[in-house]
Amino acid sequence: MKVLVTGGAGYVGSAVGSQLVGAGHEVTVLDDLSTGHEDAVPDGARFVRGSIADADVAAQALSGQDAVLHFAAKSLVGESVSDPSLYWHANVKGTRLLLDSMRAAGVARIVFSSSAATYGEPEQVPIVESAPTRPTNPYGATKLAVDLMLDGEAAAYGVAATSLRYFNVAGALGRYGERHGNETHLIPIALQVALGEREHLAVFGEDYPTADGTCVRDYIHIEDLGRAHLLALEAAQPGVHEVYNLGSGSGFSVQEIVDAVREVTGHPLPTQVAPRRAGDPAVLVASYAKAERALGWRPEKTDLPTIVGDAWAFARTRPGQR
Repeated sequence: MKVLVTGGAGYVGSAVGSQLVGAGHEVTVLDDLSTGHEDAVPDGARFVRGSIADADVAAQALSGQDAVLHFAAKSLVGESVSDPSLYWHANVKGTRLLLDSMRAAGVARIVFSSSAATYGEPEQVPIVESAPTRPTNPYGATKLAVDLMLDGEAAAYGVAATSLRYFNVAGALGRYGERHGNETHLIPIALQVALGEREHLAVFGEDYPTADGTCVRDYIHIEDLGRAHLLALEAAQPGVHEVYNLGSGSGFSVQEIVDAVREVTGHPLPTQVAPRRAGDPAVLVASYAKAERALGWRPEKTDLPTIVGDAWAFARTRPGQR
């Protein structure tokens, strides 16, 4: 299959793109490099530099394609709160223009990188796909807006559409790993402490109603996530928009992450307890039961030392490179 990967120079897009190449697909990456890295474009993929919102560039990239894996987006929750306009333009308007370009090019299959942030603060965990969607920040709202957009694309134009909702992607796949200019994710920040790039790790709250008092979050290994995208790509049906949650079903606490990083790196990893962050639920974990039933997918790399170890191996190859 000929597949266009938008945002394919970023963390998730590059790793999934490399898996597509490995599976024998013909891959084109479209990325404006605003947050991605050209050296992360998968080996064997064609690279087109540009924005999904540029109709001429999108038309060039979409020519002859069979499907799109859509990762191009702004993804920082805090930034979405301080600059919501940026997120509505990039994530919603950009995707609307991409879908228009897809229709003009006759490409009618898409797998969208959505987010479990669409659910907001859940009433129960693990979160299932039928849970109410009440995003608590503009980032989650923009992801939900695209999910709703895909409902209409499938119904009106026969598009085969799939949204994959997940929380925290972690680990690395060889040379494809996390490196952000403004790092906000727990495991990479902890590894920066181990590399001597930060003095300590802030733990936001230790009085939550969890086993050790710290927040519990869902983590999924990037390799497992990529397998789900490839399965969803094959399973998508014309005129149908499916939504699947991807997660571990159980999650790890912040303290468990700290302990695993100490074990893997051998670093003492000093921490400082900080006040709770507003709106941080105690537990956010996704159910993957629907994806298991429909796609035959379940996470395989679920042990924390493996997830952290793969991230650590990548981080040591690029100290200070963000």
